[in-house]
Amino acid sequence: MANSAECFLMSLVMIGILSQVTSDAFDHKYNKGDPVPLYVNKVGPYHNPSETYPYYDFPFCPPDLWQEKEESLGEVLNGDHLVSAPYNLNFRLDRESHVVCRRNLTRKEVALFRTAVSKDYYLQMYYDDLPIWQFIGAAQTNDVDTFNYYLFTKVHFDIFYSGDRVIEINLLTDSSNRADLTEDKVIDIEFLYSVNWKETDLPFDTRMQKYTMFAHFPLNMKKHQFAITNSFWTIILLVGCLVALYVRVLRKDFNEYENDEELADNQGHTGWKIIHSDVFRYPKYNCCLAAAIGCGTQLFAVVLSIIILGVAGVFHPYDHGVQKVASVIIYAITNVIAGFTAVSFYHQLEGSNSAKNLFLAGSLFCGPLFLTFCMLNTVAGIYESTAEISMGNIVKILLIWVFIALPLLLLGGTLGKMTKSEFQAPCRSTKCPREIPPLHWYRAALPQMAIAGFLPFSVFYIELYPIFASIWGLKVFTTYGVLCVFFIFLVTITALVSIGLTYLQLAAEDHQWWWRSFLCGGSTGLYVYAYCFFFYFQSEMSGFLQTSFFFGYMTCSCFGLFLLLGTVGFRASLIFVRHIYSSIKFE
Repeated sequence: MANSAECFLMSLVMIGILSQVTSDAFDHKYNKGDPVPLYVNKVGPYHNPSETYPYYDFPFCPPDLWQEKEESLGEVLNGDHLVSAPYNLNFRLDRESHVVCRRNLTRKEVALFRTAVSKDYYLQMYYDDLPIWQFIGAAQTNDVDTFNYYLFTKVHFDIFYSGDRVIEINLLTDSSNRADLTEDKVIDIEFLYSVNWKETDLPFDTRMQKYTMFAHFPLNMKKHQFAITNSFWTIILLVGCLVALYVRVLRKDFNEYENDEELADNQGHTGWKIIHSDVFRYPKYNCCLAAAIGCGTQLFAVVLSIIILGVAGVFHPYDHGVQKVASVIIYAITNVIAGFTAVSFYHQLEGSNSAKNLFLAGSLFCGPLFLTFCMLNTVAGIYESTAEISMGNIVKILLIWVFIALPLLLLGGTLGKMTKSEFQAPCRSTKCPREIPPLHWYRAALPQMAIAGFLPFSVFYIELYPIFASIWGLKVFTTYGVLCVFFIFLVTITALVSIGLTYLQLAAEDHQWWWRSFLCGGSTGLYVYAYCFFFYFQSEMSGFLQTSFFFGYMTCSCFGLFLLLGTVGFRASLIFVRHIYSSIKFE
């Protein structure tokens, strides 16, 4: 059953992914003189990756034949807007200073270009599925410490080929051909381009390597090695502390009380042993806790699946949003996990309103994400950015939810209700809860959360920058193997820290560990959210559109991380609590 479900999931994922990577010339083979697909994509400020606009919103030369590429769902989610380019780069045909068009720029158009140059606007194109970029102009200081603004009017394409395939393309600007935009006046400009074809021995399979070379530089690999080594020794230290706790403290208690048949009535004992009749008392808001566990388990499966696909080499640099499509499909399919886990655990806690529990499990993360998306999509529409998703594509995403995610959520809930089992508690709970003794301030929930989240965050924060730079910048993230190692470390450290803090809580005779273990496990997400502010002020991002996109989606991402790691912390604590209380016989 599990193998069949896994094969079905992977088949749907691969079908969805492969449907996004088709191109105009799928085999990428051409004869001399054949047209090679070239599309202009979008224009935007270098430091604001979410603030992008259609290429022809600016007064560039229009193409002879206007043709918009039929975009896949991945390209839509990626904010692409592919339109035919005004340049003719036929296979292996050189051109020298060919005129594209002549334009008479009005004052308004000059001001538009000048503003774009001052904000470091770049443009993006795709040639035979190879991405290329170019700054549209440059600003230079003059003798009176003010800026002169120049628009590049000539571009040069260096294209490398091997046999009948395109291997590499570079886009260069000619500083001798530029228009001065400093003064607010009408100007006449002439746009030109040139093409030079060069033969290379590089094989076709290696043509994407240039986009991933930065991640594999020796200096970057040393950073990864240092971070991995640091995380490894942190785990060893935590394991050593827990082993010492088990051997020197718990084992001593086990040996002392394993033959005591009157432990339940002995009021002279203190610590975790005396609260055995309360430690498995079901928590308040058990419906919310079960839903959070179900949602966290689903997100764990989603993240693990994305990492595995990345390690397997499914994702390539600048893959037209294939990774985003994979995330949508996997999230939709794993709703069966959320429904099953939430309802099954809810019934173990003797819950009766499974419909409410299932609704919470399906909407706890997806609901805030959808509301955030609607608000940010409205902002993108006001700015007329390519980040805006049309109503037709929104309907496609909703159809995925209605016909895949929702039925699987209901299926999982039904299976969880049918296969419900009793909660396995090694000791019975009394009717009246025991009063919790007064505790020091540092044993409260917030200080414990601060302690619990700091150690996991300090282990993997070095790896956060390349992840953020790839999501909110133009850098490429390809080190999925390193990410897989850090994910394992993060889960392991979160589990170990949660176990240690749960023991300290029980030792203080505080039996309300259920929610505390979840909150402590997920507190790392709060540290990551705090890191977002640091990254924002270091990244030179600006403007309401970019700021709202960054903090809107990062709030949802950190909340998802909170649910994921909270589930890890709770599950680890539950296993630990069951183990220590099942090691002693209670009456």
